[in-house]
Amino acid sequence: MPLRPDQLGAALQQSLQGIYLISGDETLLVQEACDAVLQKAREQGFTERSIHHVETGFKWHDVTHDAASMSLFAERKVLDLRIPAGKFDKEGAQVLRDWADGSVGNPDTLLLIRTERLQPRQRSSAWFKALEGAGTVVLIWPLAPRELPPWLEKRLQAKGLTLEPQALQALAERVEGNLLAAAQEVEKLALQNLAQPVSQEALLSCLEDTSRFNSFDLIDAAMAGQGSRVSKILSVLREDKGALFAVLGALTSQLRRLGETRGLPPARARTLEAFARRGPSAKALLAECAVLDQQGKGQRLGDAWLGLEQLLLSMAQQPGQRPPSYYQRKLKGR
Repeated sequence: MPLRPDQLGAALQQSLQGIYLISGDETLLVQEACDAVLQKAREQGFTERSIHHVETGFKWHDVTHDAASMSLFAERKVLDLRIPAGKFDKEGAQVLRDWADGSVGNPDTLLLIRTERLQPRQRSSAWFKALEGAGTVVLIWPLAPRELPPWLEKRLQAKGLTLEPQALQALAERVEGNLLAAAQEVEKLALQNLAQPVSQEALLSCLEDTSRFNSFDLIDAAMAGQGSRVSKILSVLREDKGALFAVLGALTSQLRRLGETRGLPPARARTLEAFARRGPSAKALLAECAVLDQQGKGQRLGDAWLGLEQLLLSMAQQPGQRPPSYYQRKLKGR
């Protein structure tokens, strides 16, 4: 049974399944989802837990052997299986299929699998479909920028805190892309004993900027038409001197698959689909990327970072912005 993260709590209140697969790149959200499963399991008598890390040299028969053995002090236990996304090999796939159809395991053993984000081919595999049919699968995607303020507000309310709208937005901007830091900031605010609702001025006086971005956040902002966010993320990434070609590589990759959104996080897929309908052609934008690549290698005149900002802001349809090739033609005309 597939569930969204926000549906897991209600589902656990109704019943506890024998198999849970929690997958995603957001470490905090994966951990909290697993903690919710473990808490429910403890309430229902699963007092023992075995943790297995699937790494080089791992033997899958250790899992089946563990499932068949019980300690003298516990009647029910959890097998907590921690698997890197690339470690679902043929042997592991067979063990998971056998577990799903009841060939291994038993009703007194709960299988909890936590892993990074699975690729589309893995999510269409026989072992994944078997687990989905026999238990609960929770796929956790990164929070989109518009989803972050409501997520923060919910955590703040759980701590008895309320923020003015401007303060909530300021908090979201300073922790974007870093949910672990976001959770820590909420904990710190709970200890500040600030007057409520917390104003923006009071918030900023005790808040650090812990936002963290990657190349795909920048591209998403450009394709979503968020010009000010493009400039902010670019200024952060520019501090890493090797980031230019990483951004270009990610951008060209996204442009080449502009019409193919299968397997992408839902928010990113919607952004790419909307951009494909309204934006310039992928071919034209790839030609602009080639100009930037040559600038970055010193083969053309101009600042590659400035050109990158021009390209991204033009993709975001900011007034007065033109792509790098326009300024190249101006330079040649001198």
